[in-house]
Amino acid sequence: MEHSKKTTREEYQKCVNAVVDYINLHLGEEIDLKSLAKISHFSPFYFHRIMKAFLGEPIGTFIVRTRTEAAARLLRYSDLPIADIAYRIGYSSPSSLSKVFKQFYGISPNKYRNNKNFVIMKPAIISPDLELKKEIREVPARNVIYIRLFGDYKLNDYGGTWMRLFQFIKEEKLPMGDMSPYCIYHDDPKVTPADKLRTDVCMVMPVAVTPKGDIGFKQLPAGRYAVFTYKGSYEHLQSVYDTIYGKFIPEMECTLRDEPSAERYLNDPCETKPEELLTEIYIPVE
Repeated sequence: MEHSKKTTREEYQKCVNAVVDYINLHLGEEIDLKSLAKISHFSPFYFHRIMKAFLGEPIGTFIVRTRTEAAARLLRYSDLPIADIAYRIGYSSPSSLSKVFKQFYGISPNKYRNNKNFVIMKPAIISPDLELKKEIREVPARNVIYIRLFGDYKLNDYGGTWMRLFQFIKEEKLPMGDMSPYCIYHDDPKVTPADKLRTDVCMVMPVAVTPKGDIGFKQLPAGRYAVFTYKGSYEHLQSVYDTIYGKFIPEMECTLRDEPSAERYLNDPCETKPEELLTEIYIPVE
């Protein structure tokens, strides 16, 4: 059935617009992110990622900025006292508005009111020129041994953890698994506190394995993934993800499955220049 095409960019945009409209209508009230996720119809996990990709900044920042821009308009085009403006857009006091206003615009609300020529800068948006090899792949079920890490994704000791899986294979005299580490990222760092983020560092095995100590075994179910191959430094991965969620997934007309994404590292960071590193990114889709 051709006409029941999966989620298109327009549909994503419609959901994003509904959220933005709601924010604009409720600037003076408490805006609860959980209700926004409901309005968007995205799962909470993907809500933050998709909103950030489409808006070019996290939803929390977007709300604060929208409030602040509303304040700037009222300062410029109305004679309302600054205190009234603060309450009207959801700040309990003029000083909290003043603080945020300065952070965004580097100028106080009062000075801005008296200096109508002051130009407000917009924050930078994701670059859409990213070159990524992309395909939809049916991935078969896989046996993996893994160690689960808790903590900031950037600070995990991936190398040391991988070496422990390697040792385990030697000690247990198991057949060698896939030499490309496969990491499953369970949480979204924009929503989950850094110390609670869960990562499974996995080695895909040719056989089922008995778990031992903190080395677990599981079978990953077969499934469809949008797989992106990125060449370049790991430190740019955040903007790679923003671009995938904001541009490629909607362009490929994919609907996301509510399952964690994963990365597979095709070369060794210890022996490879950062710009030559190859990362496969697995995004579960329907």
